[in-house]
Amino acid sequence: MADLSLRTCTFTDSVIRRMTRISNQYNAVNLSQGFPDWNPPKEMEQRLSEVAFSGPHQYAVTWGAPNFRQALADKQKHFTGLDIDPETEIVTTCGSTEAMMVAVMTVTNPGDKVIVFSPFYENYGADAILSGADPIYVPLVPPVYHFDADVLEAAFKQHPKALILCNPSNPCGKVFTLEELQTIAGLAEKYDTWVITDEVYEHIVYKPYKHIYFAALPGMWERTISCSSLSKTYSITGWRLGYIIAPPKVIDEARKIHDYLTVGAASPLQEAAVTGLRFGDDYYAWLQDIYTQRRELMLDGLRKIGLRHTEPQGAYYIMVDIADFGFDSDEEFCCQLAEKVGVGAVPGSAFFHESINKYMRLHFAKNKKTLEEALERLSKIYQKMPVKH
Repeated sequence: MADLSLRTCTFTDSVIRRMTRISNQYNAVNLSQGFPDWNPPKEMEQRLSEVAFSGPHQYAVTWGAPNFRQALADKQKHFTGLDIDPETEIVTTCGSTEAMMVAVMTVTNPGDKVIVFSPFYENYGADAILSGADPIYVPLVPPVYHFDADVLEAAFKQHPKALILCNPSNPCGKVFTLEELQTIAGLAEKYDTWVITDEVYEHIVYKPYKHIYFAALPGMWERTISCSSLSKTYSITGWRLGYIIAPPKVIDEARKIHDYLTVGAASPLQEAAVTGLRFGDDYYAWLQDIYTQRRELMLDGLRKIGLRHTEPQGAYYIMVDIADFGFDSDEEFCCQLAEKVGVGAVPGSAFFHESINKYMRLHFAKNKKTLEEALERLSKIYQKMPVKH
């Protein structure tokens, strides 16, 4: 029998999705894979119900239905200040997962290098490898997850083709400051490097922190490929609607790759999503308020239990320090946590290039009742998983 491709030899299946399966196996409260347990806004549900009978049901334009792209361009102009041409500067994708893959494939050739901050969302390394590129990892240093500008420049001196910037960051909840973004921008310009942004948590940021769109920085529009999705903002992770916004010369090439990867995103869902893209500022204020409440509930609960943890500035993840439990494997710890305590978590090692085996990631995109149940179960963690000496 002929050998299979070597592409997949250097990474595993998704640890996040694996932990969801383990959570389901033990009927654990799933705080591993980040999706909410509430419905999308009623206006979007109603529109989807109408579309079920009226259509569209056939292919949309490959790079996105015109009304979807127009609504998206209007929304993003409102938040970024950028005039975005829906005809030449947007491609609609099947979630931000496809958007990121298309972006990496659009700018890299086999053998090129791509800078990735560590910890990182697990797809980024695989995106680079599947594109034939080699990741260069630059550490974000816990607990505040800052980067050393000299270390970053050393990575740029290796002449990477692109840098991947997740802001706000999954898994650590970091919101990059203006000064940090300006440092990245200066290096990207100095070394003629593309910046691929993943901004799916753009509207989930906690006061006093603010999200700054990298493409809106002076001189950065021409070298930025902005990726995002509607999944987190409108609680529709299963709709798989993402997008890339970039200059026309980038979009021209990205559309070709997107066309042969997936043809196009689901046309009925694009039609229904236009309703959400037309929401006013009050919706985004409500979203921030809801997640702020969930964040405070989780942080207060973890403090009472006595588990050391980060305090996210954005997104909806908390990194919890599990070093005291003395496990050699954080994945084994999380498996036992699901089985014995009844809470699903993701082992932190899934996000670090470095050999760091002392964290688990919890998410709080759940109803108050669900989070209270998870915290109640976690309150017994020291009884069910005693600290090893």
